[in-house]
Amino acid sequence: MVLTKTKMIIITVFLTVTFFIALFFAPESIIGQRDENLLLFMPKILFLAITASVAVVVLLILIFRNEYIKRQYYTFNRFKYYLRLLIKRDFNAKYRRSVLGVLWSLLNPVLTMLVMTLVFQYFFRFDIENFPVYLLSGMIIYAFFNESTTLAMHSVVSSESVIKKIYVPKYMFPLSRVISTLVNLMFSMLAFFVVVIFTRADFFWTMLLIPVPVIYTFVFSLGVAMLISSLTVFFRDLMYLYGIFTLLLMYLSAIFWPIEMLDPDGFFVNVIGLNPVYQFITYFRHVAVWGTVPDLWTNMVCIGFALSSLCVGTYVFMRQQDKYILNL
Repeated sequence: MVLTKTKMIIITVFLTVTFFIALFFAPESIIGQRDENLLLFMPKILFLAITASVAVVVLLILIFRNEYIKRQYYTFNRFKYYLRLLIKRDFNAKYRRSVLGVLWSLLNPVLTMLVMTLVFQYFFRFDIENFPVYLLSGMIIYAFFNESTTLAMHSVVSSESVIKKIYVPKYMFPLSRVISTLVNLMFSMLAFFVVVIFTRADFFWTMLLIPVPVIYTFVFSLGVAMLISSLTVFFRDLMYLYGIFTLLLMYLSAIFWPIEMLDPDGFFVNVIGLNPVYQFITYFRHVAVWGTVPDLWTNMVCIGFALSSLCVGTYVFMRQQDKYILNL
């Protein structure tokens, strides 16, 4: 069976319709509480259906286009040592000529948390239990997304000299930036647990699930990194606009203010729910701060955002990579 683009589109549409009908009549144990307002309920079911169909299509691609996958794996295996060098270079460059070096990965989130706690707990009076832990749990997830995508955005453009001289899989450049930022995230996690111990917050067995939201965020960030690193080659103005976008995203992620302060049925709550970073932060808080296991709907939302980002980002990057050398 040859899995062409046309066939993939037809299969995706067919599966989406099929899953939509099945989920519409599914019990609440699967889709959560049904909304009486169909205008809110239908998009929720449609999102679940699209997520499930995309997952199935990705699986079919892995099965029926295994020769292409094998070639990509062979290429990746040839250059994996170069990827390691890039990751090591990116990680060391961040703390080059710094007295404390890698310790800043621990100190940065803690010091930022102290300043934000002073401002938002004592000046603005947000009544949140154990506010330092609540704040830091949002900061480290947002900081990972923001830093990884911002660094990756410049990765292809800044590697112009390498791209013009030798052949290197171009996706190595944004991938290395995201992985090196993931290493920094591991140190930030140590800072998080230090704050949990210092503030005498509760430890929960659900903290064992912390890698789950981290993986969701990593996959989503990698997709965004592939997309914007490709677009930046052709539209350099994106470098300046992206900082404004991430600033807006920070305020829409409920990092330092409680979502409960808004009307639960209001317009802004629905808008914030469309923010993938907010969903990943909420998932992380469920397992690390509140000691609860997110339901199936929350997992499907996170998987949907992550897979959609990765598929779109990878597709755009692979389609445009042969044109990079003409625009660098």
